[in-house]
Amino acid sequence: VQLQASGGGLVQAGGYLRLSCAASGSIISIVAASWYRQAPGKQRELVARTTNNDRTDSADSVKGRFTISRDNAKNTVYLQMNSLKPEDTAVYYCNVNVRARNGLEYSYWGQGTLVTVSS
Repeated sequence: VQLQASGGGLVQAGGYLRLSCAASGSIISIVAASWYRQAPGKQRELVARTTNNDRTDSADSVKGRFTISRDNAKNTVYLQMNSLKPEDTAVYYCNVNVRARNGLEYSYWGQGTLVTVSS
């Protein structure tokens, strides 16, 4: 199974980006997924997550600005980020739990995509 994260880049404060995390390989479905971020000198933190019953949750710092969603047909998870702030600057990682063809569930991390928000 491979995860391909994309969509990061440089954006001005107030702008928006959409991150994607596409899962490929011998999987049946995405069970749950999360986006994390790690800013320089800081610990990795949970940004948003979606569970196996499509419930979503997000950190207080991004509530009302970031939205996690998924396209089950494409095995892809998205993070729509609006009203970006300089403090959102970080490397963003996706973490996906997938149901494999053998019936078991596995967890994978994407490679990280850099988001830089200029003031």
